[in-house]
Amino acid sequence: MKPLDGQHVILTGGAGGIGSLVAQRLRAHGAYVAGVDRVDCDRCDETIIADLSTEAGLRELSATLAARRVDILANVAGVQYFGPVERQDPAGLWLGYVVNLIAPATLIRAVLPQMQSRGAGQIVNIGSVLGSIHYPYFATYSSSKAGLHGLSEGLRRELHGMGIAVTHVAPRAVRTAFNNADVHRFMDLTGMTADDPAKVADRIVTAIVRRERDVAIGFRERLFMRLNALLPRMIDAGLSAQTVKARALFPSL
Repeated sequence: MKPLDGQHVILTGGAGGIGSLVAQRLRAHGAYVAGVDRVDCDRCDETIIADLSTEAGLRELSATLAARRVDILANVAGVQYFGPVERQDPAGLWLGYVVNLIAPATLIRAVLPQMQSRGAGQIVNIGSVLGSIHYPYFATYSSSKAGLHGLSEGLRRELHGMGIAVTHVAPRAVRTAFNNADVHRFMDLTGMTADDPAKVADRIVTAIVRRERDVAIGFRERLFMRLNALLPRMIDAGLSAQTVKARALFPSL
């Protein structure tokens, strides 16, 4: 018997670089996976076409999810902005917070009643180490992922004893199309490495199967997360050189 036999999974971002790999692995573990995206999710059992960036799209998707069995909700979809805050288009700023934070909260609200009535279920939120280590020029992305981490932690405490697991996974940089050319230049300038997406997908699925609580990928990143919480000025000093290098990518500053 496979560990996820009979489990119905809703996976947002099912057509993406990480989402498609997660879908493939969840199915190998026995789950039935419905991918949510704007395009076909070819590694899922079915595709639900939806727009996570609008109130109407979220309302329609919420109604769809509330009317079907959902054992696991995996919020994988995300968008990222790298650059000075004052240069971020207002529409892009809105998009980042809606997709990264408002959409997961909205979909969680839609599926929780059925999970509570069964006394079983799992909410999975894919955050980022940048939600705890707030890098310069990732300010809006970092803050949206910090909010997702807070949502996960608060929800976990709220649902304690109800049979519903809340799993938060924070990857570091991953080699996917999620990172644009500017991000790749920043990683080259700062010596930042990016993980193999297959290995990240493996770790996410392991966390789902084990119903883990809070997973951060990378030993050094876990250490920096703790230091940032306890000694933020030390991290300020440590990131100052990277800030200068990042600023070089935006010469008019």
